[in-house]
Amino acid sequence: MSSSSFFEAIEQQYALNLPFVVYSRPINSVIKCWLQQDDELYKTETFTESGFVFAPFNLEEKSILFPKEFCSYSEINIDALDIEIIESTQNIPNENDKLQHIELVSKGIDNIKTKDLKKVVLSRCVTKSLQNSNPITIFKRLFNAYKNAMVYCWFHPKVGLWIGATPELLFKVEGKRLTTISLAGTQAFKENETVNWTTKEVEEQQIVTDYITKEITPFTKMINVSDVDTVRAGNLLHLKTRIISVIKDKAKLKSIIDALHPTPAVCGFPKVDAKDFILQHENYNREFYTGFLGELNLKQNTTRNTNRRNVENNAYAVVKTQSNFYVNLRCMQLKASSAHIYVGGGITKDSNPEKEWEETVNKAETMLKVI
Repeated sequence: MSSSSFFEAIEQQYALNLPFVVYSRPINSVIKCWLQQDDELYKTETFTESGFVFAPFNLEEKSILFPKEFCSYSEINIDALDIEIIESTQNIPNENDKLQHIELVSKGIDNIKTKDLKKVVLSRCVTKSLQNSNPITIFKRLFNAYKNAMVYCWFHPKVGLWIGATPELLFKVEGKRLTTISLAGTQAFKENETVNWTTKEVEEQQIVTDYITKEITPFTKMINVSDVDTVRAGNLLHLKTRIISVIKDKAKLKSIIDALHPTPAVCGFPKVDAKDFILQHENYNREFYTGFLGELNLKQNTTRNTNRRNVENNAYAVVKTQSNFYVNLRCMQLKASSAHIYVGGGITKDSNPEKEWEETVNKAETMLKVI
């Protein structure tokens, strides 16, 4: 399939007001697409189905499913897409938005200092008018700009239109192997400058690592935690730790999801207290921002040898069930001719409200530079 016919099918699906998702996983030149054959709103609570799932921040609300059996699937392999480059205009933050976010962060810090809360992730929404409201065009720009992110465009006429470029894996399952990422701490990337992380940022990332390790212990064994690395995601740097384990025989995927989502990287710690604070004080509904999305329970054939002529090894082919879930960060919701961009940051007792505001301004640039 050519690139032009691939995207023509998506454009036609969108014109018919039918659900679809187009996406590319990190460090991957493969773009995948699911086109749902009807406009039915399928949901999942058990995560036992196969398809593509789009889950909200608050799992008390049901997750949206594009069921495999009701979708057509296609993919293309391409390194870059032919799309015009737009001149990035300077974004001037709204002073009232700044004051409101600083006030929100200050409340979070006060709560941490006086109550049991240790960390809370607080966010805001930036609204920007669109030069071009075609979501496929925006997806193409994101794909060209962010090779180390899960880049996606997701649409359902009964839910809305979401676009993002998230660097954060919630977790992936390959057979019995569970891989998850601890990603926290943020600073702007500056060419040729030595990266120095503050105690606050290191502690923030360690909270996430410790939380994930503790939460997966009832469901996995042989847990291996990597060293901490600095990774780049667009114009930002983060601290990252990889955690790999083996899922126990009787463990359910739903149990692992409930244990890990939302992580301290997008919610806070302790989880229940942080989530309650967010729902009470952020003054807007996150919906699918800081939720997760990805492939659910897809069958994958694996062999000992990739040489197809090796009949003996191919006889030992194994069918593994795979799931890949990414946290819905660096994302926006498109409504009419406006983009609603969601950005936030982790708040601890050592946070500086002014710097937390600046962090959200830097994070907003990921989306602002492609619209």
